Amino acid sequence: MDSFFEFFSFSDPNIRYVVIGSLLLTSSSAIVGTFTFLKKKALVGDAVAHAVLPGVCLSFILSGEKSPIILIIGAFLTGWLSLVLIDIITAKSKLKEDTAIGLILSVFFGIGIFMLTIIQKSGNASQTGLDQFLFGKAASLVGFDLIVFAVIAVILIVSVWLFFKELTLLAFDEEFAVTLGLPVRAIELLLTTLTVLAVVVGIQAVGVVLMAAMLITPAAAARFWTHNITTMIWLAAIFGSLSGLAGAYISYIAPSMPTGPWIVVVISTIAFISFFLAPGRGILYRVKTQRRIKKQINDENILKALYHLGEEGKKFYEKRTLQEILSKRKFEPQALKSGLKRLRSDGYLKNENGYWSFTRAGKRKGQRTVKLHRLWELYLTQYLRIAPDHVHDDADTIEHILTPELEARLEKLLNYPKVDPHQSEIPYG
Repeated sequence: MDSFFEFFSFSDPNIRYVVIGSLLLTSSSAIVGTFTFLKKKALVGDAVAHAVLPGVCLSFILSGEKSPIILIIGAFLTGWLSLVLIDIITAKSKLKEDTAIGLILSVFFGIGIFMLTIIQKSGNASQTGLDQFLFGKAASLVGFDLIVFAVIAVILIVSVWLFFKELTLLAFDEEFAVTLGLPVRAIELLLTTLTVLAVVVGIQAVGVVLMAAMLITPAAAARFWTHNITTMIWLAAIFGSLSGLAGAYISYIAPSMPTGPWIVVVISTIAFISFFLAPGRGILYRVKTQRRIKKQINDENILKALYHLGEEGKKFYEKRTLQEILSKRKFEPQALKSGLKRLRSDGYLKNENGYWSFTRAGKRKGQRTVKLHRLWELYLTQYLRIAPDHVHDDADTIEHILTPELEARLEKLLNYPKVDPHQSEIPYG
């Protein structure tokens, strides 16, 4: 507990540098990564992260020192060059974008490793710690690093704020942006520049290998919680900040634990939680929704089968056995029994000594399902010219999802027909 209060009091300058630096790096890269993610260029971040290594090495060879500004300039140039080359290869050759990304990533990273090996064997004492750009070491941040990162983070955030509408339009509908006369190529170059800056500013924390995760994962996690891009950007920034803070704290209480990898572990954990538990888009929500829809379809099919039985002699409230229901439609025994219980609980059916019959509400619901089925069959035959013997399966699916508004439009479009293509009566209320 003492370590917790000591950490969050920020009394130690080293703690302040690491925490503030991690927050700046993670939040700013998450904001830019949101547009990269929406533009479906997730692999681009990985390519840039690997392409900055030769720029870092070349800057060190030319300057002979590990000045953050000089190294960032070199990293920015080679990172930006890698994205330009990817665009050129994709546009001028038959190679697809993922192939071009893999090619540029491997070539640039290979050159970077080669140059790093030469530097390590050069005997230059200043090269110590240069290999940290491979895996990152946020714990080594000092005051001057923080100033540089803060400036770049401000540039990233202000740029996104100023060009928010243009970047949003580019991410969602590039063709519409062209028709509006927007300089799409310039906006793409802006996003490219911001992506490279975000990667460059983050490699000292999480390294070349893990930076792509830091750029894309917060945005991917945020996407599961909202459909609004503004909310998504805020959530991505919050998730990134939480991971930066948690990674720094874990590294503080367990000095053998590196900050960068733990930042990625935390944001990956947030992402997995989002993938499974997010309302509306999470895996568990989708499974639950699919089960609910499956039960709804099963229940409506039971009501439809009972209505079909009632059409024989117009005895809709006649008591029916399970065998009679199964004679009209095949059901799995367990699905039929559980469906009948739900329908009785919902007030659509009655059960007396094992015999099932409609309530008034159940009869109306079964009648509407049959009506929608026959209206859709008629629509398919009249407007899509599909043979009557080929429309049943499609109608059997669509009848469960037609809304009252579409039902009214179908009735009006078909001029309130009396019979379907098979000359069966279309029942109205």
